[in-house]
Amino acid sequence: MKVIPWNQVETWRCCGCGECCRPYTVPLSAWEWTRITQAYGLSVTEIGIDGLFLKKKQGRCIFQYMQGGKWLCGIQNLKPLACKLWPFKIFRKPKYGRAEEASLESGGRKLFVYADSLCPMLKLGEPTEEFLKNILPEFIGISLSTYGEQHYSTMRAERTGQRHPFASSRVI
Repeated sequence: MKVIPWNQVETWRCCGCGECCRPYTVPLSAWEWTRITQAYGLSVTEIGIDGLFLKKKQGRCIFQYMQGGKWLCGIQNLKPLACKLWPFKIFRKPKYGRAEEASLESGGRKLFVYADSLCPMLKLGEPTEEFLKNILPEFIGISLSTYGEQHYSTMRAERTGQRHPFASSRVI
């Protein structure tokens, strides 16, 4: 994993390539684990020596499925925070160095924001106005639990009306 400071990202959008759900194991908080296992059972998670995780099936998150040439999330309504934030990583202390470039003031808090360069949709360069006014604030709001529904920080797709086998509500 190679991370870069947020101020080197021109823009980002999700294209549904599914690469975010392959190389990583999704960590779950106790609250996320409880909600997911209550809805889908214990078999969709695993317990490791360093935490709770979503299970993988054939190298992908168990809830990821293909529809219309895009990889979609089957638990949009219960999506873990790590998934909501990807490819961004937001901390209260600099975790990956380059603190000055990664720092950002938001709501009176100093945060350190990085992006995972594995994401093929990260466009590097000077941040655009849309990135600064819409995309980045939404990721920060989600991280701080001040945002509700995702708009810019997830794939923008039409509601299909079709359901994933695990889904308890429509997915986007």
